[in-house]
Amino acid sequence: MSNAPAPRTPLHLEVTFKKNYARQASNAVLKNISLTGAFLECRGENFRANEKLNLTFVVAGRERKIAATVIWTNSAGCGVKFHPTSNRDVQIVDDLIYFVESGRDGRRNVLDNIFRKVG
Repeated sequence: MSNAPAPRTPLHLEVTFKKNYARQASNAVLKNISLTGAFLECRGENFRANEKLNLTFVVAGRERKIAATVIWTNSAGCGVKFHPTSNRDVQIVDDLIYFVESGRDGRRNVLDNIFRKVG
């Protein structure tokens, strides 16, 4: 079994997260995502390795939640590993990646069609 990270999909998705011991949620931005984890951009927040987070985001109008653990941190935010508790959680991440990538493909197809008509 390889320990290489899964391929990352760049995105810009506003999320809220709550540390397990925190009373209130904080805002952050998912900057890239894979089936196994993501980069959470959140400047000024002190994350610790192995800290547990609960992420909440909206995809296609539906609120989604997934548990994660902080793997590494830097001044811009942290890398997190997802902890899917069910196949539904895995599907949430898969759907988000598909949603982001299909949106890009859709824009590319629109541009291709415009250039075809112009050319």
